[in-house]
Amino acid sequence: DPLKNFLLWCDSVKLTLSDKVYLSKEGTAAEYGMFAEEDIEEGHVLFSIPREVLLHHGTTKVKKVLEEGKTSLESASGWVPLLLGLLYEYTCPQSHWKPYLSLWPDFRTLDQPMFWSEEERDKLLKGTGIPEAVKTDLKKLQDEYNNIVLPFMKSHPDLWDPEKHTLELYKSLVAFVMAYSFQEPVEDEDEEEEKEPNPPMMVPMADMLNHVSKHNANLEYTPECLKMVSVRHIEKGEEVFNTYGQMANWQLLHMYGFAEPFPTNSNDTADIQMSSVYKAAVQAAQSEADQRLLVDKWNMLCEMEIVGEKGVFIFGQSGSLTYSELYTTLKVLCMPLQHFEEFCENEGWEEDEENEDDKMEQALSFDGLTGLSAEWKCLLHAAAALMLDSYSEDVEADRKRLEDQGALAELSSRERRALHVCYGQKSILQRLQQLTKPMS
Repeated sequence: DPLKNFLLWCDSVKLTLSDKVYLSKEGTAAEYGMFAEEDIEEGHVLFSIPREVLLHHGTTKVKKVLEEGKTSLESASGWVPLLLGLLYEYTCPQSHWKPYLSLWPDFRTLDQPMFWSEEERDKLLKGTGIPEAVKTDLKKLQDEYNNIVLPFMKSHPDLWDPEKHTLELYKSLVAFVMAYSFQEPVEDEDEEEEKEPNPPMMVPMADMLNHVSKHNANLEYTPECLKMVSVRHIEKGEEVFNTYGQMANWQLLHMYGFAEPFPTNSNDTADIQMSSVYKAAVQAAQSEADQRLLVDKWNMLCEMEIVGEKGVFIFGQSGSLTYSELYTTLKVLCMPLQHFEEFCENEGWEEDEENEDDKMEQALSFDGLTGLSAEWKCLLHAAAALMLDSYSEDVEADRKRLEDQGALAELSSRERRALHVCYGQKSILQRLQQLTKPMS
């Protein structure tokens, strides 16, 4: 029994588990989960993990080789040293972490969209931004494997074997790191200096906890150990949930392979392509002169790095989260020629009064949208419509499916998760559309 072996191993490495919790595969949100054996008060330490039990490039058996080859292992992701350590430990029968890694005999339970076929991704997730993100991931990991990992393994044939440590296994381990690793927050002593983020690490036991936005436990980092602490009272029989951060459903599905059922994810978001706001403005232009002026305005916004061809404006449950960029974009696209000429001469605005930020946030919140000018509303309304058109299904079809328990039960797991992601995004876009409807 892998779970029993894992718990025995935890004992042997001084990973201490409170007797108020237990691990199980029954009734959990995902494959494994942790439950309260009895009522737990806020601030209770559910388990603590000594730092030497963490699995990363500095604790693996091949750490010396990784340290010596450090410069040749640099990559955009920063994950290569950990992944080489995992390739070695996962396939080494004597690995110190064998009882931990044996909990994932084949990684098939990781069902992120990177494991779906391209047809399935495009069919189920069109419009969500996930198919594009996965395409980028797969290209990057293939390049990383071929250009960095493979040459390094070939230069250490005593530790790695490309026949065994294949691209396929590498891809599975990338998914494993995406879904289960932790990144220790950077200590912020000097605000001026932007520090590099810490590389990811595997944290046995902590990765057994599932995520919800309304979580009841949190991981704390101390010099000696990592501790999972309850952040509120937990009832007997309740599942213990950690948080992976403020994640929208599309991010949860892309990175971790699950989505919170609609409408439980309070951090859900929907994107509006920056280019679709421009498209909406071009469609509304009355004359060729207006269209030419829009080209100049858009180029100016690009030069100021307010917008970009692939950029997005993000809307959350209560309005725009990228309100400063969106406010500036709407203001520039809608300003008369004379104002725009002055704007170009001054290279932007004078520094406006303070509270400008609050003003923009309020104006572009769902409560404030009705107070916008007709011209601004028209652009937002048309841009939301363009985004809604990019999905495979319309919002009403999704809503009907979600309300029909019978139909929902017939969906495959992938179809169900995709539905929660799509409907969450569409409902935010639909709300934006309704609040910016032109007055009849």
